[in-house]
Amino acid sequence: MSRVSSSIREKGTDTQAVRSKRRRQLTLVGVTLLAVGLCCLGWVAYQYVGTNLIAQREFRAETSRLRAQWAEAQRTDPQRLQQTSTGPGAIGLLRIPALGEAYEVPILNGTELGVLAKGVGHYSSTAQAGQIGNFALAGYRVTHGQAFVRLLELNTGDEIIVETQDATFTYVLDEPPRQLTVKDTDTWVIDPVPGKPELNPTQALITLTTCPDLFHSSKRSVGFGHLVRTERK
Repeated sequence: MSRVSSSIREKGTDTQAVRSKRRRQLTLVGVTLLAVGLCCLGWVAYQYVGTNLIAQREFRAETSRLRAQWAEAQRTDPQRLQQTSTGPGAIGLLRIPALGEAYEVPILNGTELGVLAKGVGHYSSTAQAGQIGNFALAGYRVTHGQAFVRLLELNTGDEIIVETQDATFTYVLDEPPRQLTVKDTDTWVIDPVPGKPELNPTQALITLTTCPDLFHSSKRSVGFGHLVRTERK
């Protein structure tokens, strides 16, 4: 009888040990999943909040540096004409009245992530602002300052204003970005005459590109316009 009781106690002890081990394993899995979930939430929060705060600070800093540079150039050499720039830093300011009076974003050369986190980027292979050809710009719609977050709200006839050190160029939108979506490999949109590689440009054009989706996408929304007015400073 004692042997039977001892066997029962041993089996009960083994069962409790197995259950205890399973509880520890389940607890470890639960803690791991919670940690992964918190990391994912943190990453999303950084992308959609943190990068915007950092980029918007960079927008303001680039704008201030550019205006200070213009003021210094005007003070030291007011006759100097410098309509283009290929160096680092902002080369101009973009304003779109339809997006509000406060909308002003610095324009920088290049379209790399580090550039687009400081403003909108100018495709370096395209024409400069106000020149005959295609002045093409790219910007984020979400994250990294989301300079083009409301770009798909624009309509035909809306003005796109580009200010440089020596002039202010006013373009008018001919085809709003929400009407055309292409693949990110469709580089014809930034050709001198978009879609017509056999033609030489005869007028100053502007192209605006952004991602149409809220997450990373291989698509691009594209808007086209043309220059209607140039005001020299």
